[in-house]
This record gives sequence, C-alpha cells and structure tokens, in this order.
Amino acid sequence: MTNDTFGSGQTGQDAFPPVEELSYEQARDELIETVKILELGQMSLDESLKYWERGEALAKACENHLDGAAKRVEEAIGNKDDQEEEDN
Repeated sequence: MTNDTFGSGQTGQDAFPPVEELSYEQARDELIETVKILELGQMSLDESLKYWERGEALAKACENHLDGAAKRVEEAIGNKDDQEEEDN
C-alpha cells in the first residue's frame, strides 16, 4: 500500500517564504492571491488573521521595494544633473 499523502493539511511557519526574500513582483503577486483568499471568507478567524498578517507584511515589502526604486531614480537624476553642471 502506498501513501499518496503529500502534506499534513496544516500550514506551518515555513509554509511561505520569508517576505524579505521576495522580489517586488513575487510579493505583489502573493499579495493579490492573499486578498482573493481573504475575500472568499471561508476560513476560521485564526486562519484569516494569519493571512491578514501575511498580507500586511507583503504590502509593506512592496512599499519598501517601491521606495527603494524611487530613491534610486532620484539619485540617478541627481547624478545626471550634477554631471551636466560639471560639463557647463
């Protein structure tokens, strides 16, 4: 007899990769899926809270990625302006 069970059916701490290891795109996509799951409203309160907390962490990670990108753009523009002033 073979065991066709692929998991215990229980989510654990390691069920999701750490948020800080996700790229912007990965965090955004997971956030979209998390919102869809929460909108279904078919989980217990504890499960819903875990997804809500994960969603909050994902949203913050996305915000941090975007802030970092904005800072890099501002620095690039500033460096370009500095270079143009030196050339004149």
